[in-house]
Amino acid sequence: MDDTRFGLARHVTLPGPLRLDGGALLSPVEIAYETYGTLNADRSNAILICHALTGDQHVASRHPVTGKPGWWERMVGPGKPVDPARHFIICSNVLGSCMGSSGPATVNPATGAPWGMSFPVITIRDMVRAQAMLLDHLGIDTLAAVVGGSMGGMQTLSWPATFPDRVRAVVIIASTARHTAQNIAFHEVGRQAVMADPKWRGGAYYEEADPPSAGLAVARMAAHITYLSEAGLTAKFGRRLQARDAKSFGFDADFQIESYLRHQGISFVDRFDANSYLYITRAMDYFDLAEEHGGHLANAFRATKARFCLVSFDTDWLYPTAESRAIVHALNAAGAPVSFVELSSPFGHDAFLLEAPELNRVVDGFLRAGA
Repeated sequence: MDDTRFGLARHVTLPGPLRLDGGALLSPVEIAYETYGTLNADRSNAILICHALTGDQHVASRHPVTGKPGWWERMVGPGKPVDPARHFIICSNVLGSCMGSSGPATVNPATGAPWGMSFPVITIRDMVRAQAMLLDHLGIDTLAAVVGGSMGGMQTLSWPATFPDRVRAVVIIASTARHTAQNIAFHEVGRQAVMADPKWRGGAYYEEADPPSAGLAVARMAAHITYLSEAGLTAKFGRRLQARDAKSFGFDADFQIESYLRHQGISFVDRFDANSYLYITRAMDYFDLAEEHGGHLANAFRATKARFCLVSFDTDWLYPTAESRAIVHALNAAGAPVSFVELSSPFGHDAFLLEAPELNRVVDGFLRAGA
């Protein structure tokens, strides 16, 4: 175990098998995770943080590849809403990702080589089942809360639906209960960009140590646009030129927004695996919580006694407020206690990751109310 600030970086190999929604049995199951704080005597103070598509377990500790601070240090840490002085905090790398949990980049024990595209296709519910296996390993029966934004919010929604007796409070931020046709369309553009890169090699690029970086960078650029808002882009970049006084009449990055997106794409490929990007975006596209429960979203919540808190942002067009309201209506129909707020932010979908004092106050109040 390596100390990471006030947390611990851990890795466990569980024997499994884990039965996946697609029918495959995955064994063993590797899970990389971090913990912060101390589990109390009755094991009642555990909070699970669920990360988004390109996130990881380094929620409040420095990233080992980029050296950047944890992706949600605004929310998790001493004096923050999720506080290691009060909570035992767990954040695991999701199944299918590339920061230590089982995925296409990890070794298939049957072959001794990376799984590549032979890794079984996974779902959000499969990710949650793997997290439950981790909790079993840690001896935690019930979570005080599960908290997440974006794809992390999908996991938090799936938790009370899949394990209704194992969570007491649920916080869903900037998320949805299903992927729309538009969401799927953007992801397909990204996947095709990866697979069109000659270096993808059908997913068998690990031995060459020469991944499809160009394709993955384009995928990241396209996705990153959906995380922002037009107002935010206009305020930050407008049509301002990048380090020049006039247009080049060529195809270099004339505009600041072009340079910004290229930087986002290039920096992303240093920390993320292209095959993992394919697998996780597919899991998000398959996500439809109502479909999993007879076509009625309310059915997903009828067995749980958990409290719910939903937060949306007014400039988020990826998962707009209407998506959160649909979840609230389903929770009302199921008789579940739920609070909901739409916050104002110029930052679009990414607002949940950025400075948002109102978001911190909402989450802090909700968690304290159940303590």
